[in-house]
Amino acid sequence: MRKLPANPLKPPATVSGTAGLGIAHDSAWKHVSGQARYIDDLPEPEGLLHAAVGQGTVAHARIKSMDLSAVRDYPGVVAVVTVGDVPGHTDIGPVFPGDPVLAGERVEYVGQPIFAVAATSLRAARQAARLARVDYDPLEAVLTTEAALEKQLFVRPSHTQSRGDPDQALASAPHRLQAEMHVGGQEHFYLEGQVCLVEPTEDAGVFVHTSSQHPSEVQKLVAEVLALPIHEVQVEVRRMGGGFGGKETQAAPLACISALLARATGHPVKYRMARTDDMVGTGKRHDFYNTYDLGFDDDGLIKGADIMVAGRCGFSPDLSDAIVDRAMFHADNAYYLDQARVVGHRCKTHTVSNTAFRGFGGPQGMMIIERAMDDIARHLNLDPLDVRKRNLYGPGRDTTHYGQTIEQHVLPELIEQLEASSDYRQRRAEITAYNRQSPVVKRGLALTPVKFGISFTAKHLNQAGALVHVYTDGSIHLNHGGTEMGQGLFVKIAQVVAAAFQVDIDRIKVSATRTDKVPNTSPTAASSGSDLNGMAALDACETIKQRLVDFAVETYGVTADAVEFVNNQVRVGGQTFDWAEFVQQAYMGRVSLSSTGFYATPKIHYDHETGHGRPFLYYANGAACSEVVVDTLTGEYRVIRTDILHDVGQSLNPAIDIGQIEGGFIQGMGWLTTEELVYSDQGQLMTTGPATYKIPAVSDAPPDFRVSLLAHSPNREATVFRSKAVGEPPLMLGISVWCALRDAVASLANYGFSPPLDTPATPERVLGAVTATREWAARNGQTGGARCKSA
Repeated sequence: MRKLPANPLKPPATVSGTAGLGIAHDSAWKHVSGQARYIDDLPEPEGLLHAAVGQGTVAHARIKSMDLSAVRDYPGVVAVVTVGDVPGHTDIGPVFPGDPVLAGERVEYVGQPIFAVAATSLRAARQAARLARVDYDPLEAVLTTEAALEKQLFVRPSHTQSRGDPDQALASAPHRLQAEMHVGGQEHFYLEGQVCLVEPTEDAGVFVHTSSQHPSEVQKLVAEVLALPIHEVQVEVRRMGGGFGGKETQAAPLACISALLARATGHPVKYRMARTDDMVGTGKRHDFYNTYDLGFDDDGLIKGADIMVAGRCGFSPDLSDAIVDRAMFHADNAYYLDQARVVGHRCKTHTVSNTAFRGFGGPQGMMIIERAMDDIARHLNLDPLDVRKRNLYGPGRDTTHYGQTIEQHVLPELIEQLEASSDYRQRRAEITAYNRQSPVVKRGLALTPVKFGISFTAKHLNQAGALVHVYTDGSIHLNHGGTEMGQGLFVKIAQVVAAAFQVDIDRIKVSATRTDKVPNTSPTAASSGSDLNGMAALDACETIKQRLVDFAVETYGVTADAVEFVNNQVRVGGQTFDWAEFVQQAYMGRVSLSSTGFYATPKIHYDHETGHGRPFLYYANGAACSEVVVDTLTGEYRVIRTDILHDVGQSLNPAIDIGQIEGGFIQGMGWLTTEELVYSDQGQLMTTGPATYKIPAVSDAPPDFRVSLLAHSPNREATVFRSKAVGEPPLMLGISVWCALRDAVASLANYGFSPPLDTPATPERVLGAVTATREWAARNGQTGGARCKSA
């Protein structure tokens, strides 16, 4: 990688379209006008066939026999393929083996593909796929995390991170609490479902249009399945209608199956999953079973911790190893655990293999320590915010249980600002008074922080490439390895390029992500899209700028310091040239106006054997204060106000960042409240569409919703223009809603009892927490609404 010039990260003087301005999403007008083309909108090529798969109907069984004659004979069917028809690799596990492209001798979850059909219409393909006659020999199915723990059934080995002597610290602590909780999963529910279009090319290759966050992985796996060199497979992603991690690995099987059918028929093949099939057949956020054993002093300061996080991974590893690792990394959230042990289990169950979801295990890990903060406060009759503030990382208490030092202490000041701007103390007093005189309707309030590590925990993924062309009219073409799923990545990287050259953003054109332009890309995930691709694009720009400077020095006899790029112009000594004019001069002078760029994240490392290292370049921070009102007769509730203060460093685009924070919060709130995945005793998913699975609607958003960016907080690390990632961290701000619900219910017992409330906190579960709290209050003579002590 070419070394960047000294201090390339200092933002240049602002011109129209440069970094730091709240510019609209580059495709926003296309989205609202219907002109944005997704894969299902592309013109259908001649001879297009449609794909569907036959799905297994039992959770775990051997396939004794399979009769596909009725499938093949159905009108419109052109080809049927099974695993025996795969010319290359049959296992398409993204990291570790375990994911067959089509099931062979056994099925391991309800909905697993066992054969694929290509037909002249989508209707014909789907109807034909239902006609298979499959005879199963059922095997024992393990369906829950607890059952997998009991049988010690894991997809990957368990892992431990530890510091000091937690057992001794727990034994000697003045106070000690234990608890367990279940944290529910979450369906991605992207607006555009899983879809791809594969077209045969010359020399037995294929061109793949895919809705994927990881085009290079799609390229590699398709090549392996077809037994082709990678260069025979080209993959393009223009945009996705949402991803949230659900298209990091889950898009590849569709592309592989479509490619097999395209090879078998010689025709282009489109595979678009129905919503029900998508929800049944693709992975989701891991649900977790977590426990804690904590020792603490009279002020609520944690002295010792023993935490377990166990994720339901499903039938295969997929990305679960790294996801459970991240849950372990974030089991502390924002708090110094002192003597600590964190154990993570990757539980195998005969359900669909769970996968990446915004936060990548971090949110599930944070839940157990946030529950603990409330439990400690109730135990000691303290305000939960005071307990949280006392346990925050700070100078002298700044090393995590996995050995990384917190170098930028943002949260203490950020929380103080939010505490003041949200009127937390005054509202706390008002809510206490309200709950005393309101026997049925109770209000709750919680302010919770987020500290989220930024970098892929798999070190090799922390790299990116970019390609920049400057044309002779001064227009600029930009391509990079990141994918656009609605989050505004393309406009942010365009702003970086515009700022680098000091030109208007209208001069920048960002083209679809393609594997034949920027190869070997990492997924757009881990909140790293802007960090990685922005730096790679900046590297390419700096190469071209240096060539232009060298040309100016040679042509006009000035020093390099006399060449400036500013406001769509190039100043060379006493002369000023229009940007396009100077570019034309450079072209006539035979200066290369094209360059690749590359970036690899520095400093990061992690030793899995010792459980110590620096897995993250830096941390993103934020806090949310949410207020709820709960009907204790029905369990129904409403979020009535949320205040958010979030740290994005020196924002590349405040408008985009605030939109991401708002959306992330709502999605996190949905995960913890209404979004419930229900399985039958046979492992069949019962919640397969919007009629049975409730994502938040506009009416569920807080009517009073205040979002601000933390001012004057540039990243100390050398990220692009000192910005910080914003994709995933805001999701965990939704934890404040769950804590506020517990706070409201706790008022039924004088705040002396921590209500049991697994997630999602549906009205039924809230009503169960109300019942448990009333029963405890009756046994202990604690009723009314006296408030806990504040600091």
